[in-house]
Amino acid sequence: EFAGKMHDDLIDAVDYAISTGIADADRVAIMGGSYGGYATLVGLTFTPDTFACGVDIVGISSLVTVIESFPDYWAPALAGTWYKFVGNPANETERADMIGRSPLYHVENITAPLLIGQGENDPRVTKLESDQMVDEMANLGKAVTYLNYPDEGHGFARPENSLSFMAVAENFLSQCLGGIAQDYGDDFEGSTIEVLHGAEYVPGLSEELEGHGAPSSTGA
Repeated sequence: EFAGKMHDDLIDAVDYAISTGIADADRVAIMGGSYGGYATLVGLTFTPDTFACGVDIVGISSLVTVIESFPDYWAPALAGTWYKFVGNPANETERADMIGRSPLYHVENITAPLLIGQGENDPRVTKLESDQMVDEMANLGKAVTYLNYPDEGHGFARPENSLSFMAVAENFLSQCLGGIAQDYGDDFEGSTIEVLHGAEYVPGLSEELEGHGAPSSTGA
């Protein structure tokens, strides 16, 4: 039920929050890591009118490429897990279904800005998943900001890296949802943050990177 009933549940929760006055329909963001990152990308591609922006942390962009990237020693466990619940990309029928449920192949639907965070050494959701999503969005002129951490894996283990990502996310969300955000201050100190694309889409990010000597790239 990836991109199926699992996403329906998420949208039901959003609808409930809006109908009860908890959330403003025009100011709902979607954010998550790993499967939650995939859910974020599904939210922006399958239900683009629901979310004002998204934050994806080490998320899956293609169900096909993520499974094909799994290490060989995972093979004995795949039949009863990923192949059973998601699909086997070696099977043509299942592969086509997996492509249909993969955000990478629906990028043209995205209308909201996206922030992506990736650990370069991630063995579960490899950097390819973020790379290819950013490439597709950039090629279509979509607003995407891509943060990479060369000393991280599946998530951000070092506090300095986590702090720097959350500082960028706060400013990103402040811009797309409204509200205040703290200045970056020393939030990048000790972090290995690299902005590989789209620094210009987050307020003050380009200037902050220059001040800390961190790599950055703007535009496509």
